[in-house]
Amino acid sequence: MNNGKILVMDDKEDLRYIFTKVLNRNHYEVEVAEDGNEAITLFKGTIGSNKPFDAVIMDLKVAGGMGGEEAIEKLFQIDCGTKIILSSGSIDEQVMKNFRKYSISDVLRKPFKNNDLVKVLRKVISEEKR
Repeated sequence: MNNGKILVMDDKEDLRYIFTKVLNRNHYEVEVAEDGNEAITLFKGTIGSNKPFDAVIMDLKVAGGMGGEEAIEKLFQIDCGTKIILSSGSIDEQVMKNFRKYSISDVLRKPFKNNDLVKVLRKVISEEKR
């Protein structure tokens, strides 16, 4: 049983590990990237394949690399219907507060509970593609 293919971008190795463990346990196939450039490369690699990503979970801020804001714009240039969940511990960020304005499917505030991750992902994947 496979619930979908998910791309996770986060600069923190421990969080990539947690995302992977939780999602694998819930029957998702997961690929991880530590910055926006790597995420875009992985995303492009699935274009035209029979296994595209069903959703992308992106960290808003990345130390020393391309963060979520810039990467999201580039992902939408590749596929404007990409389902993106923005993940961040920053509550004050305008993008997090007004995520729908930026065509982002949902947000996941850090720290999150494993249940919340799975619930948000199921909701986003089940929504019609824009």
